[in-house]
Amino acid sequence: MDTIVGTYNLFRMANAYYKGNHQLQEELFKIDLVGSSKEEVCYDDHFGVSPTKSVNEIKCTDLIIMTALTGNIDKGLKKNAAFIPWMKKQRIENDAEIASLCKGAFLLAETGLLNGKSCATHWTVHDLFKRRYPKVNLVPGKIISEDNGIYSSGGAYSFLNFTLYLIEKYYGREIAIQCSKVSEIDFDRHNQNHFMIFSGQKEHKDEPIKQAQVYIENNFDKKLNINEIAGMFAISSRNFLRRFKKATANTPLEYIQRVKIEAAKMKLESSILNIHEVMYGVGYNDEKAFRNTFRKYTGLSPLEYRSKYNREMALS
Repeated sequence: MDTIVGTYNLFRMANAYYKGNHQLQEELFKIDLVGSSKEEVCYDDHFGVSPTKSVNEIKCTDLIIMTALTGNIDKGLKKNAAFIPWMKKQRIENDAEIASLCKGAFLLAETGLLNGKSCATHWTVHDLFKRRYPKVNLVPGKIISEDNGIYSSGGAYSFLNFTLYLIEKYYGREIAIQCSKVSEIDFDRHNQNHFMIFSGQKEHKDEPIKQAQVYIENNFDKKLNINEIAGMFAISSRNFLRRFKKATANTPLEYIQRVKIEAAKMKLESSILNIHEVMYGVGYNDEKAFRNTFRKYTGLSPLEYRSKYNREMALS
């Protein structure tokens, strides 16, 4: 519901600024809320939104913004199945540009229009998305992806930053900045890495690899040797690398790095340890390697991350 109301209001605001700045009578976009039918959509038994048009009434459009799916993905896809052939037709016949918000990327991916293209979605469903749509180039860290008229965004309220990005594209930067200032939304934020919480990918059925993951997570503060870990589970190093990557979508080294960085994030959020103490505590001895790896997975330096998320610093 938030992605519907928030996006609608920002585009209405952009329309108003566009008319005023250019002294025009016509708005740049005629905005419709399109549903599979015109029946009211209710959110959590508290709020309702009434579509202005049904999907069958829209014969031609320039821009489609697909709202987020909530709850069970399969149920959401089934409930919104009418949009799939409609989006394909609008794209192929009318050259419409299409944008998805958050988990709406799943519905967009069902059209096949994302195959071979880059796509962003909420970090909590990255693994599921990669398994379901292997032909799509998922860009995990980004909250904004644009690929030849197909757009997608990261999760939750990053749709606000993404909507400003679309407004800048269609209305110009001046109006996008006006909307940003009035709405008090950060402008030019394109990364969601520092919001991610790494919990390990254990939905696979390769038990030795799952045990290796647990070992890594319980011993992240030590110097870990991949060949030694493979030997613990009687797997050759080459086979271990292949199986680990297949099961977790990470190489063993990437997995070790992500576990260490997640532990470092928790220490930076909740303790008064200095950066070197945190670094040593998660098994790093090389400051440059630690800082580079931390930035790789969070988009921030350790100092920037602590300043942003440390509880005591936030209260001081």
